[in-house]
Parts: sequence; structure tokens; C-alpha cells
Amino acid sequence: MFTRAAENIVAAADELAKLVAAEPEARPELAARVKDAEHAGDELTHQIMVKLNSTFVTPFDREDIYRLASSLDDVIDAMEEAADRIVLYRLGTLPQGIAVQVEVLRRAAVATAEAMPGLEKMAQLREYWVHVNSLEDEGDEIYRTLLGDLLAPQPGTTSLDVLTVLKIKEIIETLEEAADAFETVANTVESIAVKEA
Repeated sequence: MFTRAAENIVAAADELAKLVAAEPEARPELAARVKDAEHAGDELTHQIMVKLNSTFVTPFDREDIYRLASSLDDVIDAMEEAADRIVLYRLGTLPQGIAVQVEVLRRAAVATAEAMPGLEKMAQLREYWVHVNSLEDEGDEIYRTLLGDLLAPQPGTTSLDVLTVLKIKEIIETLEEAADAFETVANTVESIAVKEA
């Protein structure tokens, strides 16, 4: 179930990447696909919780299962929120850094989906959490650069109006929340692996 949830996040990240690269008129349909993936993620989270509450002996601690399911859900919720805001705010051309932010999320999603089957035996998961933590660091750097460029543009570049700046700022902050949620997933996997070692 965790593998399916993570694969669903990869699908959402792929759609989000397409949305960020798309022309404004094509974005609503792509945002709807991200929303569909978010609904599928909610259903998978619900299935995990039902299974957790109806299983006497769990493969690892109940609290860790709950935390992992919740943090996977947080990732896709943040991605869906970002997609929704891009459409809702009717933004034209997005700063290039947003596509870079989304690419980091996509790489974290792929790494997470590849790692989830390893929960069964806790094999070679250390590489996963180290990799996702480094991706989160990369995301932080992109986030800070984007904020700096947005709030203090370089001389000679066109300044955006205040309302557009606020809209873009909300989107990059929401994408940063998704990156932080991936780090929480990785930290939870690390905690599970250490306990089970």
C-alpha cells in the first residue's frame, strides 16, 4: 500500500511538472489530474488506516505506520495545493525556478517510490533517506534563491506588481512544504529502519 501511495505521488509530480511547463489555458486540465491523484492518495491513506486498525500484529510500530501514511498524504496535498493555486491565481509565465523546484519534488517522488518496497526487509534504505535529505537541501537553496529574486529583483530585470509577487510567493512556499514533507517521509523511514535493525 505504501508503494502504491508513493507511485501515485510520482504520477502527481509528473502532472505538476507538465502544468508548470504548460501555457495558462492548458493548466486547468493538468491541475484536475493532480487533484485526481490527490483523491486517489486520500483513498490509499484511508485504506492504510483501515488495515492498521483491523490488524492485530503490524509489520512495524503502529505509530510509524500512521506517521508514514500521514506524511505521504502531506506531500500530495501540498503538490495539489500548489497546482490549484497556479490555476486559481491565473498566473501567466511562471519564474523558471518553480520548474526547478518541481523537478526536485519529482526526483524525491521517484526515490520514495523506489524505496517503499524496501520497507519489507529494510534493505538498503539508508541511501534513500540520505538522498531525499540532500534533495530537500537542494530544494531549500532553490526556494531561498526564488524568494530573493522575487522580493529583491536584480537591477535591470522587470519588477512584478505586488499582487503577483504575493501569488508567486505562496506557490513557492507551498512547493517548499511538499519538499519538507518528503523529508518527513525519509526521516520516518529512517526511524523505522533503525528500530527494526
